[in-house]
Amino acid sequence: MGSRRDTPSAIAGQTVVLRPTEAAHVPVFLEILGHPEIAKWWGGYDLERVRRELLGPHGFAIELAGETVGLIIYREEPDPDHRHAAMDLALHPDHHSQGLGCDAMRAMARFLFEGRGHHRVVVDPGAANERAIRSCGRAGFQRVGVMRRYERSADGTWNDAVLMELLREEF
Repeated sequence: MGSRRDTPSAIAGQTVVLRPTEAAHVPVFLEILGHPEIAKWWGGYDLERVRRELLGPHGFAIELAGETVGLIIYREEPDPDHRHAAMDLALHPDHHSQGLGCDAMRAMARFLFEGRGHHRVVVDPGAANERAIRSCGRAGFQRVGVMRRYERSADGTWNDAVLMELLREEF
C-alpha cells in the first residue's frame, strides 16, 4: 500500500494542489518547519528527518499557484479490523487564515476515502493549537476527545492533543 506507482501526480483542491514530495521540496519544507510559529508544533525537523519522514509515497507538497506553501502527510493503519488513515499538515504562516489548510485537508481526505478506500480519517492537533483545531473543524473533522500527554515537544515536556475524525459518510 502507498507506493509511488499508486500515488497520483496531483490531487486538486478548490484552491490548492497537492503534489508528491520530491528532493526539490526539502529546502522549502525546512524553511516552513523552522518558522517559529510552526516549529512549536513540528519541532525537531532537520535535513535528515525531513528526507526520511516527509519524502516518499505518503508525503505531498501543498501548492498555491505553483508555489509550495506547505506540506501534508498521511499514515495508514493496515490492520483490517482497525484500518484507517491519519494526516498531518503544516502551512507557512504567510498563508494562514486563507482557508488553504482546510482545502488541503479536504483534498487529502477525498483521496484517502476514494483513492485508498478508507472509511475514517483522523487528525490530532495539539490541544493548545486553536488555529489548527478550528481549521480541522471547518474541514469537517469532529472532536472525539483529548489525548492526554500524547506528544513530546522539543523541550521534552508532554502535551495534550485533540483527536478529531472524519467519517466517509460525513464527508
